[in-house]
Amino acid sequence: MAIKTLKEVRVARRIGIGWMVLSLIGAVSTALVGIAYFQQNPGATLTDPEAVFIALGQILFHPLIAGLMLAAVLAAIMSTISSQLLVSSSALVEDLYKIAFKKKISDTIVVNLGRAGVLLVALLAAFLAWERNATILELVAYAWAGFGAAFGPLILLALFWRKFTSMGALAGMIVGAATVIIWDLIGTSPDEPGATEMTNFIGSVYEIIPGFILCFFVAWLVSLVTYKPNPEIEKEFDETVRLINEEK
Repeated sequence: MAIKTLKEVRVARRIGIGWMVLSLIGAVSTALVGIAYFQQNPGATLTDPEAVFIALGQILFHPLIAGLMLAAVLAAIMSTISSQLLVSSSALVEDLYKIAFKKKISDTIVVNLGRAGVLLVALLAAFLAWERNATILELVAYAWAGFGAAFGPLILLALFWRKFTSMGALAGMIVGAATVIIWDLIGTSPDEPGATEMTNFIGSVYEIIPGFILCFFVAWLVSLVTYKPNPEIEKEFDETVRLINEEK
């Protein structure tokens, strides 16, 4: 968001990917150290594997440092929750309410509707999470599968293909999201009753893979069928290519 010229994109890409690599290495290293520690110390128990970072912090560090680690985790959780609540509320008011009713409303009403949206989303989230039926990792992986399958191909096509259309985007989005949901419902693990070799295979494949492929194919196919030349889009593509070539 702070990039001022195209020359900074390359540096920003390296910094962003670099930090992501460091974060992933840290997460994997924490898991490996946790496995080694708890295997070498049978007396130490870990009831929740997802809490290995917190458990290791309490075991290996001074209580003051462990407290700072817990505060950092809590701060990250609160930051994510607050941003997601605000985004959800904004989507309800700005993208749905205004479009559905198509009338101008005062800023005071917008603020009050936003607050009501935050409360509604928070209550709905609390209801869904009341009975824990999956690990955080499983929930996050499922959510990212839906995001990646529904929007990943659309972003790539919108950036690199001039013939990409809104109908293709809509069709790809629906097919990608539906594929993830159906794939997860059909897939089983070997210990589940009624599991077959096919359903076990489906359960062993991450949902984002078939969802991404089908979304890309459907978006491409529908775009080919519904494409109509658009001088404005052509001009925008040409201008972007020109700017990139100039910066090089």
